[in-house]
Amino acid sequence: MKKKVMLTILDVREIALDTVEMILENSYIAETAVPGQFLHISVDGHTLRRPISIASIDRKQHTITILFKKVGDGTEQLAAYQNGMSLSALGPSGNGFHYEASSLKTVLLIGGGIGVPPLYNLGTELIQQGINVISVLGFQSKDCVFYEDKFQELGRTIVVTDDGSYGQQGFVTDHLPDKALCDYYFTCGPIPMLRAVTNALHEKSGSISLEERMGCGVGACLACVIPADNADGYRKICKDGPVFGASEVMI
Repeated sequence: MKKKVMLTILDVREIALDTVEMILENSYIAETAVPGQFLHISVDGHTLRRPISIASIDRKQHTITILFKKVGDGTEQLAAYQNGMSLSALGPSGNGFHYEASSLKTVLLIGGGIGVPPLYNLGTELIQQGINVISVLGFQSKDCVFYEDKFQELGRTIVVTDDGSYGQQGFVTDHLPDKALCDYYFTCGPIPMLRAVTNALHEKSGSISLEERMGCGVGACLACVIPADNADGYRKICKDGPVFGASEVMI
């Protein structure tokens, strides 16, 4: 159940170009959050909260790790917060990744930029259930790469950069492994990437997690709707998502 909580900042640091990792402490979030959910964080002086996905959870230590990119005044200000300060957030928000572990042997994780963090959270859960993980991670350039070592600990990992300054050059869809190796895929990133991935893997079942600016975060303002093939003709990313079946919404 989502509720308003206060989280204590334990550590904050920049781990790649304009990409910040923040470790937070809150027992309720750590005990109830699942991969794919996010925190809707309040930043002083800003009316709208910032939706930030959860990158990892330590249920024993009651900690949650989030990653975000500095792209505006709100995230710039959030990045300047110091250890020991408190954050107000709504969470855990949204619906996480759903899958039947018994039917999966190997899955493919495909992330782009700040869409990578929730897939790491998912990947750690998958391997704990004996599911093999192959990851394809896309970034703009070498300076933007993060969490490569962490994903390598989960399984085979392919890093792709737009300019070829690190790893493979091109788009994630240029370097997907043999489709026959995987039973299912999970992907998160910008919509053009998600569209390319779902087209490339149209023969496979999968789930997508959408990145979107949100208003209220509870499904009331309709700021984050997306066309869907249902009775209403749309779905609310903040309330119905951010995770959907690959064919559930029109991207």
